[in-house]
Amino acid sequence: MTSAAALCFASTVLHVQAQETETADVEVINVTGSYIKGVDLQGAQPLTIIDSEAIQRSGASSIAELMNTFGQTRGGEGSFSTAQSGATSTSTPGGQAAASLRGLGPASTLTLINGRRIAASSFAAGTQNFVDINSIPLAAIDRIEVLATGASATYGADAVAGVINYILKKNYVGAEINASYGNSTASSDEGKSNLNFAYGTDIGGGNLTVFADFFERNAFKATDRAETRQPLLANSYSYLPKGTPNIYYNSARDGNEIGSPDCATPLVTTEFGEQICAYYGNEDDYLDTPFKSFSSGFMFNKDIGELNWSTDFFYSRTQSTAYSSPSPINQLDDSEGPFVDETALNIYPDAIRDSLLDNLYIDPFDTQAGQELYGFQFDGRFATPRTIDIESNAFRLVSALSGSYDDWDWESAITLSQSKSEQVGVAGIYNRYKYHASLAGELCTDGSLASYDGNALNCAGGSLAGMYNPFLQNDATNEAILSLSQAQPTRDGKSTVYAWDFRATGDLFEFNQDVIKGAFGLEARKEKITDVPSENSRARFSNEYLVDVLGFGSSLSEASRSQWGAFAELYVPLSEQVQMQLAGRYDHYNDFGGTFNPKVALTYRPTDDLVLRASWATSFRAPSLTQVGVKLRTTTAAFDCSANQGVAALYCEGESSVRSNNVLELGNPQLKAEESESISAGFSYSPTKNTNLTVDYWYFDHQDIVDTDMTALLDRAMSDASVRFCGLVPEGQVGVSYDPDLCLVTDQAGLTIEEQGANLSEILTEWDAFDQPRFVELPLYRDHVLQLQNTGSQEVSGVDLAFDHKFDFDTASLTVAINATHYLDFERNKPGSDEIESLIGTWRYPADIANLSVFWDEEKYYLGLTAYYTSSYEDDIERLRGREIDELFDLGAINDSEQRDISAWTTVRASAGYYFENATLKLTIDNLFDRAAPIAYGSSRGFDSYNHNAYGTTYNLSLSYFF
Repeated sequence: MTSAAALCFASTVLHVQAQETETADVEVINVTGSYIKGVDLQGAQPLTIIDSEAIQRSGASSIAELMNTFGQTRGGEGSFSTAQSGATSTSTPGGQAAASLRGLGPASTLTLINGRRIAASSFAAGTQNFVDINSIPLAAIDRIEVLATGASATYGADAVAGVINYILKKNYVGAEINASYGNSTASSDEGKSNLNFAYGTDIGGGNLTVFADFFERNAFKATDRAETRQPLLANSYSYLPKGTPNIYYNSARDGNEIGSPDCATPLVTTEFGEQICAYYGNEDDYLDTPFKSFSSGFMFNKDIGELNWSTDFFYSRTQSTAYSSPSPINQLDDSEGPFVDETALNIYPDAIRDSLLDNLYIDPFDTQAGQELYGFQFDGRFATPRTIDIESNAFRLVSALSGSYDDWDWESAITLSQSKSEQVGVAGIYNRYKYHASLAGELCTDGSLASYDGNALNCAGGSLAGMYNPFLQNDATNEAILSLSQAQPTRDGKSTVYAWDFRATGDLFEFNQDVIKGAFGLEARKEKITDVPSENSRARFSNEYLVDVLGFGSSLSEASRSQWGAFAELYVPLSEQVQMQLAGRYDHYNDFGGTFNPKVALTYRPTDDLVLRASWATSFRAPSLTQVGVKLRTTTAAFDCSANQGVAALYCEGESSVRSNNVLELGNPQLKAEESESISAGFSYSPTKNTNLTVDYWYFDHQDIVDTDMTALLDRAMSDASVRFCGLVPEGQVGVSYDPDLCLVTDQAGLTIEEQGANLSEILTEWDAFDQPRFVELPLYRDHVLQLQNTGSQEVSGVDLAFDHKFDFDTASLTVAINATHYLDFERNKPGSDEIESLIGTWRYPADIANLSVFWDEEKYYLGLTAYYTSSYEDDIERLRGREIDELFDLGAINDSEQRDISAWTTVRASAGYYFENATLKLTIDNLFDRAAPIAYGSSRGFDSYNHNAYGTTYNLSLSYFF
């Protein structure tokens, strides 16, 4: 089949049947989507192939870079890379990347190497396990096959959106070394370098191919570009400045936040008329983290009599440093506004200190050691960004034996694959108890906490370090006290897969003057994942869910499962022109049970040039081991007030905004498998050997999606008192945590919020009168507990188009190629609501993605241009705060409906290459015309990092030498 993907990258068409082999015999190969050999499946399914030449011409230095330009993995929030990672984020692991088909998420895309599985990353994306494609060595890849339709009937779990199959080099003879260097044309240094080596030789009666690959990339910071250096909106600020804090509004007599006298930037006027020292995340935002990887391995094939023995092995090591904004500082119990002794203001001149004290309540507060001090509350964050070092080590070993018996080909293999990852917090993370002890002067020089005997503080070791003053800047002694409270939490994960499989394919019996062919197979698999953080970063009820460190949270997850499956596949020639493919697979898991998934595909060839095709299949995704085994994962959860009017009235002052809270997630061993139904229909038309056209319609109905749902929990709490708690949610229960003082008020019937039948609207009214809060909404406390459930559904459909035509000349050729995807629908239920929302054309979901390429090929060189197009879509305005929306109105950036569109974006890649006798020199220039990423007010970065990037013009120069 014509490779649509190759057209995207280099307009190079790969025909499966034309692959070169080392012998004169035609090699009988499998293509992704079928285990039947000896059948011409060209055009029978929407399979696209990125061949080695297309990979080389792309200029990509890693798998993640390569897949980022592939149309079927663009759009939506499914695929991610280090551009979306954060230092402490448990939703996008730093230093790792994943490819997702159709925007359905990386857990719904099955990743294979040579048709077999690879261990998932032990660090889940949220709670979805995925394969880290940064661990796959690009130097070992011969081609990539992508089947973007449901394929569980053949491959089992996770092939909901399809399969990406990375095919390793085989029977390679020779040696080559490839070196490349790339950078942007800006004054900053985002340089990346790649060096890889491959060597293949016939040895010991077989073929051995070895490879090694090294890649390194510098960091890319928001401050490196004028477009991202400053926030787009002055009102996109945080009340929590870094370095020197504000004075918390509860300590001010006029009820307004007081800006720090030593603020490093001009004070900002808030919607309440306050003058505060503000923080903008741009100054600490890394658009790409520094990254380094090394991989090596070998492939060995040997004929032993009538059998063939093949073994492939690779090892990879990746290292990255991830950064997040400096951690906010809360009270010891995690409520806002920690206390500091009143003497902290003595650093200011008398006039400034006295002016501040005149407007402050100086209140007593109790310290950890039991002292009673007098002071005030402050609002701030630490000065140092949270910094995490990440190292991942992965290996994969597959050893297979194949042969023939009575005209049947068979193959059996064992697989061992493992991924280990480690995170270490190296900066910006502080021990909660030590930090608060330092504020009270109760920290000892050996890092221990002092005790108080009612008269004096005592240190078991060392001496008292002194009182840390958060308002004092650039003082070595003061910073030395703070450093005593620094912590280095860790997180260690390991994911392992053990597998055995057996497959056989051959002729069954004659039918319609042809032969029905079949393939059958068995598979057994054992998977295990552990994700174990250090004790000081775990939430425990015994410690009131308070993580010991400020600025780092993670999850404890341990789970394993065993699975076996059996499949059958038939190729049935209904007539000379009509063929049918039937497949079915049964999988049984020791935790959630069994599932059967069928597939029916029809191919009609009215002429040699035209193939009409259609298929229907069901697929499933097993609950990930993290979803089954996670225990109190510390994270944040958003609730969408636009999806539920009742929730908006009680928790959002009636606004249609999205709020975020600290929550704890619980795994659920009772989860069901996610299920999907897929349909595809299209044609492949090749009127000449140089012209190819394919058009495919595709549809997915994805049900029982696993997620947590904070909006639904708040909706349930309106009528169910069993999930309403004043204070912390008890251990082992699910529920919403409210300010403990909320139970001091009742509704008109005298019921508290914890009692069944209570009127929450009346309680809100009473709370407003009782507490006079800044925001009139029910006061959510912290650490709400949510359990993962089969809670969501989505339907996605669209059309793919690929066209290429090659014009042949005497000594050259000109190839024109188009590859496009148009999304017809992407509908899913809103969290906490049965309402269906249509995502196409909304934030991060462009309706159209297309590539157009033109390549001129001579014997000694090639030249090419490729245009990448992403259509316009809505900005994420409804999720902004009211003050930001008011500013947008003032700027004239939004219409009366509070909407705006992000502009369509087209960039051009220029490619050139020259072939020497034993070498090749290649140059690619991305974003040739230096098109800035379209403005997105809905992102704190000012652009959508999933669909666009802020690099501007970049180049990559590579040299390959062949021995």
